[in-house]
Amino acid sequence: MKSAKSKLTSKYQTTIPQEVREFLLLRKGDEVIFEIENGQVVIRKATPFDLEYLSSVESTLSEWNSENDEEAYKNL
Repeated sequence: MKSAKSKLTSKYQTTIPQEVREFLLLRKGDEVIFEIENGQVVIRKATPFDLEYLSSVESTLSEWNSENDEEAYKNL
């Protein structure tokens, strides 16, 4: 198991170590996601939404598209 270390600044910011950036194929402007799983934090590269795909399936997702659903979930 490889590991890398990085220090937090006074603003709780850190640099992602080079080995991790290379492994995740991170580039400037990329986003990362931190997930808490089984008492550990996992970092992964965020993948952008495929807007073309989402637009193509939008019409098939009508089961929760009612006024009652809008009312029930409006404050989420």
